[in-house]
Amino acid sequence: MSARSKIWLFPALLYGLFTVWYTDFSGPLSDAEVSDFMAAMQANQSEPEVIAFIEEFARADTGRQFIMLNAFDYNDDPGSVAGAAPGEDAEALMGRYMAHMVPALLIRASHPLFMGPAVYPAIDVVGMEGAENWSGGALMRYRSRRDFLEIVTNPIFKGQHHFKAAALEKTIAYPIEPDLQLGDPRVLLGLLLLALTALTDLIRLSRQ
Repeated sequence: MSARSKIWLFPALLYGLFTVWYTDFSGPLSDAEVSDFMAAMQANQSEPEVIAFIEEFARADTGRQFIMLNAFDYNDDPGSVAGAAPGEDAEALMGRYMAHMVPALLIRASHPLFMGPAVYPAIDVVGMEGAENWSGGALMRYRSRRDFLEIVTNPIFKGQHHFKAAALEKTIAYPIEPDLQLGDPRVLLGLLLLALTALTDLIRLSRQ
């Protein structure tokens, strides 16, 4: 194998491995998978209406990634919560919840796209009350609905969710499937590897 082939082979393999990990190629959830997930939610004693709602989401699976859009408003007085230290504020309680969520997300190629605090009340509110003030917002990328269900049907998730509920005065979260995402890591990594490899190849040729 020539030196030039070796220069291009490693980035190509690296990109291939990343793409395989970052992308769910399994397609939409099967009926059997949905049934298994719903059985897990029943075993976790989830409310029937929650199970029915999630089942509809699962059976409409397209097999694509999705982004969970979150707006949240912290509770100024979360009160006492089982398992929390006395006096913990809302952000600390949310940190307890995220301590489980972050590892569960990352091993499934799911992660925040961005998050940050709100810097002003809502600029535009139409058709709803009490939506003027928020503490912050986030976009969370999920590799697939399959990965989402693996997380929310884990008994550990249910055991930590009360921290989130206590931390928030109000929240809204709903999934969207992006038609355009210029910041997709597969695109960014591909461009970066292409540029670095081309530069390395150019330097090698200039030295010959």
